[in-house]
Amino acid sequence: MVSTLAVPGTYPTLRDALEVAPDGAVVTLAPGTYRERIDLAGRRLAVRASGDPGSAVVDASGLDGPALTVASGDVEVDGLALVSDDYPAVAIGGGRVRLRRCELSAGYGAGLQAEGGATVDATEVRVVAGQHGLVFSDAGGTVDSCEIRGVSDDGVIVRLGADPVIRGTRISDCGHRGVYVYQSGRPLIERCDVSGTGGAGIVAAYASAPRIVETWVHQTSGPGIVIGAGCTAVVERCRVEETADPPVQVDPRAEATVTLSDAGGLPQAGLLAAGAAQDAAEVERLLTELDSMIGLGGVKDEVRSLIDEIQVNEWRRSAGLSVGAVSHHLIFTGAPGTGKTTVARIYGQLLKALGVLPNGQFREVSRRDLVGQYIGHTAEKTTSVFEEAMGGVLFIDEAYTLARAGGAAADFGQEAIDTLVKLMEDHRDQVAVIVAGYTREMSDFLDANSGLASRFAKTMEFANYGPDELVLIAGRIARHDDYVFADGLPEALWEHFGRLERDRNFGNAREARKLLEGMRKAQSGRLRAMGRMPSRDDLRTLMLADLRMATR
Repeated sequence: MVSTLAVPGTYPTLRDALEVAPDGAVVTLAPGTYRERIDLAGRRLAVRASGDPGSAVVDASGLDGPALTVASGDVEVDGLALVSDDYPAVAIGGGRVRLRRCELSAGYGAGLQAEGGATVDATEVRVVAGQHGLVFSDAGGTVDSCEIRGVSDDGVIVRLGADPVIRGTRISDCGHRGVYVYQSGRPLIERCDVSGTGGAGIVAAYASAPRIVETWVHQTSGPGIVIGAGCTAVVERCRVEETADPPVQVDPRAEATVTLSDAGGLPQAGLLAAGAAQDAAEVERLLTELDSMIGLGGVKDEVRSLIDEIQVNEWRRSAGLSVGAVSHHLIFTGAPGTGKTTVARIYGQLLKALGVLPNGQFREVSRRDLVGQYIGHTAEKTTSVFEEAMGGVLFIDEAYTLARAGGAAADFGQEAIDTLVKLMEDHRDQVAVIVAGYTREMSDFLDANSGLASRFAKTMEFANYGPDELVLIAGRIARHDDYVFADGLPEALWEHFGRLERDRNFGNAREARKLLEGMRKAQSGRLRAMGRMPSRDDLRTLMLADLRMATR
């Protein structure tokens, strides 16, 4: 490094300093916030904070680009906080970039996005906000002792042949997956900590080849590690605990070597193969659970008929008889709060128990999970979500919002529908897609693609609950929370529910839950005003006065 340029003071703006800085220069930023963007191409220099890490903030919010863009060259950045809104905080399109002790935050964009053969070496870097944490596309380098937390989607994405080494890094509280490797990604993930994910901890798909070594995956909503069809993977001496079952899920069409640490009494294997044997006892348990739901007589009959057909087809297959192709995709129509999500979960578990699908995992999404911001992005997002649901149920709530309604934004929804149609046909034996929404709007949704309606086996109508059913639902919720109804309260509840208008704003079971919450608050005020310690019966009993107060 041949010189040092201080900003502010020496130069009025950061851009001015960078323009005059010769190759080899160190540009030093004094503490403060710089409402600018750093845009470098073919440069060899360093940008450093003069104070503590994070004391110099480059904030590109509203400036139509990343806080730091490097198209080529050799750049070092040390101690900066880099902020953007709908762009990556850092975008690397080529060259070599070294990030050290930086904090990255973005709105809809990624914390860091590297592509175009770039090499990125990140040390002690923290990503604290963004849609994704780190995205490597046809890029490499090292990620050492970093932290990614609280991003809305995937923590780390490795794709298009990218081969970074990710070592000693903590990935936590991501809205979807901790690490997603696909399209021939080849990362080494070593001694990392992945936890608190909304989906699986680490997922490999589409001919990727990760090596995962001495990594701790825990407290994930989905399986700990998922290796998809066509992948080659090594999972070596990893700890996988407190995850959904199975801890490690390997598609039978993948080549994977899996060894788990025995620390904490972990299972030595967590592999799940497709085509598992039927579990008759589990089928009966799930059908009993379905029957225990209040109302929904027609829906229960429809589900039972589907299960009967699947069972008979399996018997025919075992007897060497022909079996026609059967779609497991369904349409659920009706108002909110009528049990659509619960029935979809049970249906997925039934398909698992029948050996039709390899697992009963349930992935619930809406428009925002499928639709991107530009043409091409939507197909990628939709495919990614579909892959995550493979082997289980993909439940798309308010699916009608994807239908084209005019304008560019709606066209992205149309792109999601068109992508779904193809994926549903290509993988009809590997996933069950259930779309849900209001009856009239779902008809418009089915018209959005000529092949869409034919992909679904059946439409199930979820009717609004009547007053009798809502009183039963309220009673069940109350008993679950250790409350009882005083004499006369069930009748008063029936009258209240009978007066409610069944329009688009009617929430069905949600109305009962919301009303009980109001009654509990009213009871709290009533008990506090008694002037004495309430008895156990007082604490458990909801009274007419509580209903009147809650509905006043």
